Amino acid sequence: MEQLTDLKPILHSKRANIYYLEKCRVMQKDGRVLYLTETKKDYCYWNIPIANTTCLLLGTGTSITQAAMRLLVKAGVCVGFCGTGATPLLAACEIEWLTPQSEYRPTEYLQGWMSFWFDDTKRLQAAKILQLARIDFIKNCWSKNKDLTDAGFYIDDQPIGSALTRAIAKIKSADNVTELLLSEAQLTKELYKYAIQKTKNLDFKRNYDGEDTANAFLNHGNYLAYGLAASCLWVLGISHSFAVMHGKTRRGALVFDVADLIKDALILPTAFICASNNFTEQQFRQKCLQLFIKYKAMDFMFEQVKQIALTKEWD
Repeated sequence: MEQLTDLKPILHSKRANIYYLEKCRVMQKDGRVLYLTETKKDYCYWNIPIANTTCLLLGTGTSITQAAMRLLVKAGVCVGFCGTGATPLLAACEIEWLTPQSEYRPTEYLQGWMSFWFDDTKRLQAAKILQLARIDFIKNCWSKNKDLTDAGFYIDDQPIGSALTRAIAKIKSADNVTELLLSEAQLTKELYKYAIQKTKNLDFKRNYDGEDTANAFLNHGNYLAYGLAASCLWVLGISHSFAVMHGKTRRGALVFDVADLIKDALILPTAFICASNNFTEQQFRQKCLQLFIKYKAMDFMFEQVKQIALTKEWD
């Protein structure tokens, strides 16, 4: 029997799982975290491999015991309460994560982040680094993803090539965060347009409350990306409040900054393709997790955040 002290540490960037649970009870039993489901005739227990889990999303009809939460904290698992299908992620009306508390996380990354954060010019430079890395990740993933090419998504298509070139120029020339946000929104809009044309989903309009499959998949996938970003920032000890782009007054905005590194590259096209192929929500979620592993999404997040935090010389 594995006890709490027997847990073998696994780097968060190498962990395999994001769990979404609903209509069950999460509890501790014999040094393990289990979830209990009820059938017509009996109860079923299922093990959660917490040492290999990044974050745990608790949907409708779930409860969790204090003992289970203690083990999850010990294993460094981020726990979030959310709605049906993992969206929205919520506590009251705001995005919130129950993050494990540890006084032994590294301090160098938070100290490095704070060394530039109060300087508007350096904070803008950090935001530009993230946005340029986002575009590099799009190029890398779209050029190697067979599912995308099979669906007609090509990184060297003229609309995409032109959109990325314009975005890079706007990012480099931006004089403030507002201009940077506008360039980000414009690129995402053009990627939506391209995806709509390729999947022939001509009636699509982005609506966060929309009930159509594409909007539901986009919401679901984005919240998975937020889970990865929240875990990355917790491991590095950087508060979610110290955003570089999405607004200094918005609580948790740095999660959005970091999640943007992978959303357009992986979530956006996958949501449209899966919707056009009538995937179930579970199939879509599984496809997203496979892509996170294949393209080392968490490793990429860690690399970018650490690079910015440890930058000593700014242009």
